[in-house]
Formats: sequence, structure tokens, C-alpha cells
Amino acid sequence: MSSFALYLIGFIILIAGLAYGAFMLGVALIWIGICSVILIGLGIITGVAKTRTKDESPAD
Repeated sequence: MSSFALYLIGFIILIAGLAYGAFMLGVALIWIGICSVILIGLGIITGVAKTRTKDESPAD
């Protein structure tokens, strides 16, 4: 399993925990859904940034 997949699975577990906590606090489901989508987007962006390989520049 790639490091990006592990990062994304961990991030989804974090989002699920936060969503469950918000549900228990009585936050409206529409806001939980909106925040979850935003956090998934942030997770993908940070996961790609942390796990991508650096491009090697050719020697001059």
C-alpha cells in the first residue's frame, strides 16, 4: 500500500471522528457534510504534497 493511500485512510478516519463528534453535539447534517467535503479536499491536497517525489533537474 502506498504512503498516499495510508495518509488518505488516516485522514478519512480523522474526518469520520470529527463528523461523529459534530453529530453528537447537534450540528446540522448539511454543515457536517459540507465540512467533510472540504476536509477531504484538504486531505488530498496535503497528501499529494507530502508524498510526491521531487523532480530531478538535469545537470547543466
